Amino acid sequence: MTKADVIAEIAEKTGIDKADVSTAVEAFFSVVKNSMSNGENIYVRGFGSFVNKKRARKIARNISKNTAIIIDEHYIPSFKPSKVFIEKVKNSDRVRSLNS
Repeated sequence: MTKADVIAEIAEKTGIDKADVSTAVEAFFSVVKNSMSNGENIYVRGFGSFVNKKRARKIARNISKNTAIIIDEHYIPSFKPSKVFIEKVKNSDRVRSLNS
């Protein structure tokens, strides 16, 4: 499912114009990106959490040149689904049929 598909489905379910839904969805993504880039985590009850995960400093190897490089400590964005979200997906008949 693409972002356009999500916008179309929200517009259909709510009766709101696609242009207005698109503006709201884009604003949501913008808020998430800006907040996380400022070090803030976002918690959406019943859906999940957008969090910054810390990655420790490590030594990596470039196997083609056989050299070691140091990767400094850094943060990466991560999404952790809520228990409600996880259970909904786990108990979905459609997902079960895909795994069979």
